[in-house]
Amino acid sequence: MSGGFTGLGVGPGPEGLLPVAALRALQAADVIYAPRSRVSDSSVALDALRGLDFPQDRVQEVEFLMDGDDARIGGHYAALAREIAARGRAGEQVVYLTIGDAMTYSTLGYLVAALRTEAPDLPTRVLPGVTSYATAAALTGFSLGEGKERVLILPCPDDLEALRADLLSHDVTVLMKVGRRLPGVLALLDDLGITQHCALAHRLGLGGEVVLPSLSAGVPDAAKLGYLSVLLIRRGPPQRFGTRDAEADASHGAP
Repeated sequence: MSGGFTGLGVGPGPEGLLPVAALRALQAADVIYAPRSRVSDSSVALDALRGLDFPQDRVQEVEFLMDGDDARIGGHYAALAREIAARGRAGEQVVYLTIGDAMTYSTLGYLVAALRTEAPDLPTRVLPGVTSYATAAALTGFSLGEGKERVLILPCPDDLEALRADLLSHDVTVLMKVGRRLPGVLALLDDLGITQHCALAHRLGLGGEVVLPSLSAGVPDAAKLGYLSVLLIRRGPPQRFGTRDAEADASHGAP
């Protein structure tokens, strides 16, 4: 068997953030699977590769499935794994795209697990990508953790009181999969009085991109910005160099 499978993260983010190893894998691929939502006109993962040199005639769009039905999801990725395994056994190099990092809240994890069951002999590798929150932090100058700060990364819960508890028990919270909950989350941040310490990024690197380094002035059209958005939340101002030492001296009566 000379074929193999490579899962790789692409985007989101400004053009050029794709790792060199991922671009080489794209250029060597015999077939490139690009997941697309059934409600979208194009593949977001494929959109993130615009302007790059790779064989676009080898792209094959496949349905992106994440509807909450574990049985349907399992069956979908098992069938895709069988198709990929057949291609690999025929000697083809298969690439599967996913946005952000390949294994951070990514459906690629389902496919890799299915491949391990369907074709344990198929050479399989996963190349990491750039997460949406790392890109958002870089663009907004938002520190994702300083010193021993506690950082939480989570998909947005439906229960906003549960989210309140999470925000108050961590120094920094990265909130993903916000969707329709965004207006409620923004109201919670306002109630906590921390909007000035929060940032939002929407559709990074894609058409309609929105990057807000602070939410203190509000979020226009919040009801429309939840999908493909990430929130970076601080429960207080960052502790810059020397601040902790000064606070410790003050607590001990130092001049």
